[in-house]
Amino acid sequence: MAKMKASDLRAKDVVNIRDGARLGMIEDLEIDPDQGVVKAIVVPGAPRWFGLWRNGPEYVIPWDQIVKIGTDVILVELRPSPGEEPFRPAGEESGFSGEY
Repeated sequence: MAKMKASDLRAKDVVNIRDGARLGMIEDLEIDPDQGVVKAIVVPGAPRWFGLWRNGPEYVIPWDQIVKIGTDVILVELRPSPGEEPFRPAGEESGFSGEY
């Protein structure tokens, strides 16, 4: 397994493979200090008002939902919890207006 620094992870875009949504860049990591492993990555909510404030909660993405860590991108497969709506980043519409 190749070694990677936390700063290397922070320089990559996080993309959800379920809908192709760009979630942003990693802001923080959740680490299990007893086992010395990364439990999750933390991506801030979408920026709003000239990028000064965040809109909505941050995304805490469990390590087991990371599909691939590439050179520039981290691909994740966000799975909704039972009973939750399918994932959609805050402020984004479905993209389909029903008009041609």
